[in-house]
Amino acid sequence: MTRHNTLDDGRLLALFPDAVACWTDLVRLGVDQSLPARRCRPGGGWTRLLTGVYLLTGGAPNRRQMVRAALLRAGPNAVITGVEAARRHGVRRVPAEGPVHVLVEPDSRLGSQSFMLVERSKRRWSTTVVDGIPLVSAARALVDAARREGRLDVVRSMIADGLQRNVCTIAGLTTELAHLRLRGSALPRMVLTEVDDGVRSAAEAWARRLVLRSRLPAPAWNVELRDEQGRSLAVVDAWWEDVGLAWEIDSREFHLAPADHERTTRRHSALTAAGVLVVHTVPSRLHKDPAGVLRDLCGAYDSAVTRSARVSGAHS
Repeated sequence: MTRHNTLDDGRLLALFPDAVACWTDLVRLGVDQSLPARRCRPGGGWTRLLTGVYLLTGGAPNRRQMVRAALLRAGPNAVITGVEAARRHGVRRVPAEGPVHVLVEPDSRLGSQSFMLVERSKRRWSTTVVDGIPLVSAARALVDAARREGRLDVVRSMIADGLQRNVCTIAGLTTELAHLRLRGSALPRMVLTEVDDGVRSAAEAWARRLVLRSRLPAPAWNVELRDEQGRSLAVVDAWWEDVGLAWEIDSREFHLAPADHERTTRRHSALTAAGVLVVHTVPSRLHKDPAGVLRDLCGAYDSAVTRSARVSGAHS
């Protein structure tokens, strides 16, 4: 390899992806061992990002440069996991950017530093390279992110978004959570139980918990209703088949596209025409007025029971 007796910034930038370099690679190129320290002084043109890792353009790093720095510091077998990996796999409902979470071998002595969160793991991982960045699987990334997130609704949103976007599967998440000693897994396990019941969003999870505390029987979740000719009417959030009652949690915020909200009126008309009684609730009311939500829902259920009994009597 050609040695650089004099520093050529342009040539170095061409050699290092994202303009991030580590000390050992610089020395291997022939850069004087004391040069990085001098260049990281005020006005020197470089920025020290982590121990032995430098930004060759100076200034503040962008997110990709932070990720690259963490990987260089962690070593060749390191991989990105957690929120950063989930986002790069395509999950959108994740927390604001936090530490860059890297997995390293269990015998590594590397510790967390600055924006880099290091986790030693005995669990093997598969690696996928996305846009030049090595990542764990989407399921592993989501579980690792959820284990370090203390807010249940955030965990719900992450996992629901990953599933709705087909970034991962329930089976993949279940496999990752199969490790009984996995610390911090209580919340993702709870969310996966909700998913098994058919819940597909944070708002629906709030609704499920509310129904479980009420006198109402448990409904089915995310059920497709069809008319007598077998044509699809709608997929309702909750469905009490015995009385023909549907519950819709209506909000732009908790659906993947605004068009979902705009179709509400047409769906409601189609369901009503088919004889379905529909209750609509906005997600904010589940938190602000849970008693009122339950009062409306129980009243609608009682009305549906009465209507069902009247129809049955007319047909007998």
